[in-house]
Amino acid sequence: MQTTIAQKCIFKGVGLHSGKPATLAVHPAPVDHGIVFRRVDVKLGDNILPALWHGAEHSQLCTKLVNGSGASVSTIEHVMAALAGCGIHNAMIDVDGPEVPILDGSAIEFVRTFLSSGLRQQTVPVQVLKILKPVRVERGDAWAEFRPSDTPMMTFHIDFSDAAIGVQKKSLNLSNGSFVRELCASRTFCRFSEVDYMRKNGLALGGTFENAVVVDGDQILSPGGLRHSDEAVRHKMLDALGDIYLAGAPILGHYHGYKAGHTLTNVLLRALFADETAFSYVTSDATLAARLPGAGVHFDEIVSVA
Repeated sequence: MQTTIAQKCIFKGVGLHSGKPATLAVHPAPVDHGIVFRRVDVKLGDNILPALWHGAEHSQLCTKLVNGSGASVSTIEHVMAALAGCGIHNAMIDVDGPEVPILDGSAIEFVRTFLSSGLRQQTVPVQVLKILKPVRVERGDAWAEFRPSDTPMMTFHIDFSDAAIGVQKKSLNLSNGSFVRELCASRTFCRFSEVDYMRKNGLALGGTFENAVVVDGDQILSPGGLRHSDEAVRHKMLDALGDIYLAGAPILGHYHGYKAGHTLTNVLLRALFADETAFSYVTSDATLAARLPGAGVHFDEIVSVA
């Protein structure tokens, strides 16, 4: 069955790129509502931004939604990943500025709050987007693809020259609570050498050593070090789950990314929806619903972090 949150959840922090204070309020929503953002500070014109693939535009280092009136909200990928990973299908998300708060750079605070506040089962089955044939997009040596699979799967490769990151690969069955157990605590990361460049270009103004893993060659500069030895690839998977949830439904298939980022994943969704023979919608029964992300997840599955 479709799921929403049981009560309003509020998050406060700063935007990673703007550095400005931001408040996010996630409200329960009725069946078939989907995930929708609302810019409550926009008083003139349309302030509604459905979290759907065709509303996303290219933005450096994050996923950004823009509507026809020019209202936008960026850095949505972490809260979207938390919603997908907790199996939440319907929510109205109020935000009082152009960027979602970064919190600790992962999705764990979203997950903790959603699960501690409770989830509410609704009366209508989930519509699942089933991948019927491979769809692949490429840019340079980077690529992303969907392939058919009886379970929701994800595989990701990264390859960085920095010894602290290097080459990492991880594959994960996203069924049930695996996102909560394996991915949600993994933080965004960047090179120390890139910090000055980003700030001179108006990016990462809210970034700190506390809300990102900062690396310099073979050194981890953030206090406490890594939460996982492969935290970087886990965070890329977290981002990708949030980005593919812009499909508007859980995806039954295998997403595979090689050096992929936000833009390439959105290009993949556009390629998928451009080919009506590549997917179908399936009404979930109890067996299928039990294989979806978030099915049966509970608070005790959240990993402990410092």
